[in-house]
Amino acid sequence: MLKEKLQTREAHLGVIGLGYVGLPLSMEFARAGFRVTGIDNDEKKVRTLLAGESYIQDVPSEWVRESLASGIFTATTDYAALKDVDSVDICVPTPLRKTRDPDISYVRSAVQEIVKYLHKDMMIILDSTTYPGTTEEVILARLEDTGLKVGEDFYLAFSPERVDPGNPDWNTKNIPKVVGGVTPACTERAVILYEQTLGPVVPVSSTKVAEMVKLLENTFRSVNIGLVNELALMSDRMGIDVWEVIDAAATKPFGFMPFYPGPGLGGHCIPIDPFYLSWKAKESGFEARFIELAGVINGSMPYYVVSKISDCLNDGGKPVKGSKVLILGVAYKEDINDVREAPALDVIKLLRDKGADLCYSDPHVPELSVGGMEMRSEDLTPELLSSVDCVVITTAHSAFDREMLAGSGVPIVDTRNALKGMNGDNIRKI
Repeated sequence: MLKEKLQTREAHLGVIGLGYVGLPLSMEFARAGFRVTGIDNDEKKVRTLLAGESYIQDVPSEWVRESLASGIFTATTDYAALKDVDSVDICVPTPLRKTRDPDISYVRSAVQEIVKYLHKDMMIILDSTTYPGTTEEVILARLEDTGLKVGEDFYLAFSPERVDPGNPDWNTKNIPKVVGGVTPACTERAVILYEQTLGPVVPVSSTKVAEMVKLLENTFRSVNIGLVNELALMSDRMGIDVWEVIDAAATKPFGFMPFYPGPGLGGHCIPIDPFYLSWKAKESGFEARFIELAGVINGSMPYYVVSKISDCLNDGGKPVKGSKVLILGVAYKEDINDVREAPALDVIKLLRDKGADLCYSDPHVPELSVGGMEMRSEDLTPELLSSVDCVVITTAHSAFDREMLAGSGVPIVDTRNALKGMNGDNIRKI
């Protein structure tokens, strides 16, 4: 029985999608003593893992090598491995189309493969962020087409990923895990699995509630970042330092939580997830106005940053076209190598369209491809600074020498308040 296998950690677990969510989850399962088979369509990822190397910053290669050596973990591109699996987590991408409609094609594809090997007493858990109703409307119907019945013959649940790359305190192991099953029996078994492996488990009444939890978390951040970005635009017009305002407001011990402006939203969740909710709301005839407005404001920030760059260059009598602009930090946040949806990419595209000569420095991202333009990171040195006309700090990596930057005399657009406390006529904040 599945319950007993989970409780004794004798269950064979599968994870579909070995990216920022799936690989850390696979390693935690393996480190807890479960036998794990990771499945990914990317042959390069599979070869890298089988060679004992990790491509995810938060997963040490040592973990991969140890789990391979013990025989407790393996990786493959062959979905036939699912025939021997007791439970499988789906951790595939759920991007947005250009029309801001959810693209759940990766989920559908994974389910099509699972159906081929679905067997009695098997559990399927969707971890990929999606709109409320996906688990039951898209996955359940397809699985029950096999003639097997949910809650009796197989078990289906949703448990949203809560990955924060580079966070030294909160990770896959200790972030509370929300779980909602299609039936109570589904929830019970999913809870048992995660209780053997991860930190606190939080069961909820349904898959829809669990799906909505994830969207609420990221919509909360998107809307509040949109608010503070609008305040940054407003404060700039009024000659007020918005960063000083936020720091002072943050001294209030109740009723306030500081959010900070920036060049735009980045990462795998916040720029995307709220639009899943907005899209689903439209099906019910509801207009999610806060979400849409926050999206407009946050989406406009790269353009605002470019206008600041143009002002900086103009003050020195230089046009954007032909000026050499150094982008500092292309990851979406400090001290990681993740460039998914990074606002720096939008800034680079906009400056390229205006004819700027571009270079970048990011110790965590040695190579970068932006709209067909191949770039390599350059070391941040006084020589590099002396060769550029403007510097833009789009990610405040701790490796950057703040004193060297502030004292360089080169015009700097600081979108992250990285040079906080440093004064200079060359420093311009958003």
